[in-house]
Amino acid sequence: MNEPTWRKPAGVLAILLMLTLWAIGVAMLSPMVGCWHWVLQLAFYVAAGIAWLWVLPMRRMLLWMETGRWR
Repeated sequence: MNEPTWRKPAGVLAILLMLTLWAIGVAMLSPMVGCWHWVLQLAFYVAAGIAWLWVLPMRRMLLWMETGRWR
C-alpha cells in the first residue's frame, strides 16, 4: 500500500483555491456579460463552466497529486 503524501491535501487545497478564484473572476465579469444578447451570455457561461477552461489545468494538478510529476 502506498503511503499518503503531502501532495494530496496540498493539491485539494490548491484545486479549491483555483475554483474559487475562477468563480470570482467569472462573477466579476457578469455586469459586462449581462449587457450582451442572451445567446452570447449563454455561450459565455457554458464556456466558462465547461471542462476545457478549468478542467484541463486540473488534470495536471491531479497527475501531480498522484505521481509527483506534472507530465
